[in-house]
Amino acid sequence: MTRSRLAPGTGIVTVPGDRPVLRTADGEFLRIDTGRVGTGELVDRLTAGEGPHADPSAPASVSASASTELDRLVAAFEEAGYAATEPRRAPLAGRTVHLLGDPALTEPLTRFAAAEGAEVHRATADGLAGLAGRRDTAVVWCLDSPVPEGLWAEADRLPARHTAWLRCHREGAHAWIEPLACAPGDVTSAHVRLRRLAATAAHRELAAYWTGHRTPDTGPHPTEASAALMAALLTADLIAWAGDGHHRGAGLPARRRLRRIDLRDLTVTEHPVLPVPDVAPLPARVTRSTA
Repeated sequence: MTRSRLAPGTGIVTVPGDRPVLRTADGEFLRIDTGRVGTGELVDRLTAGEGPHADPSAPASVSASASTELDRLVAAFEEAGYAATEPRRAPLAGRTVHLLGDPALTEPLTRFAAAEGAEVHRATADGLAGLAGRRDTAVVWCLDSPVPEGLWAEADRLPARHTAWLRCHREGAHAWIEPLACAPGDVTSAHVRLRRLAATAAHRELAAYWTGHRTPDTGPHPTEASAALMAALLTADLIAWAGDGHHRGAGLPARRRLRRIDLRDLTVTEHPVLPVPDVAPLPARVTRSTA
């Protein structure tokens, strides 16, 4: 028989002179009403122990009753998600990630995504259209440079077909991780450009920078540490995409979050960003007859 074990991140805390408490994965403490079940029996059952150790001097009816009560208590743990009979499933198991871009960034991301259960493949820009419509697939494009005009236009169409789209790039000493897009109406690269242009008084200069009217790049290029940081943040976004949709923590959700990493000191800042709605066409001109 497969026994339940405490779920990852949870634990039972034994408070001297008081009832045991459950520390949840989120850090909450919940008091456990063990009834007639001893704390040691419960701990044994939910950890590496072999199960309840009945008191040999207790009547058989009492031991059977305590065992039944222990079973009910363990079932309550399972129902609440604090115990499980199966090992934790890797968060990206069953998901496929296609990577494009500069190896300094894609290589650590390949390792991190695979470690979380993803099937990782290299992709090409010409093959992106064939990935559209695959709901269990994400495309991630990483650049150690500004994004050339129009490079991500084809990939921006992927979320409309429910294929996830995630990207990052570098502009000088800043790396940008754009919001995860995985459904129609999500924030695309084109939306981010429009929002950034609207948010700065230097919109003409920024547009000129993006289109290549700039001096040769002087770095700084990602180091092993900064590349690992970016890969970890991208992996976290992929896990959010593959998850149950429940947003944890006080930060912005992955689909509405633009992150900037300062490569000089590895400072990460978050900025909210929304999609840009389509502009309604102007109404047709009405011509009136003068006859």
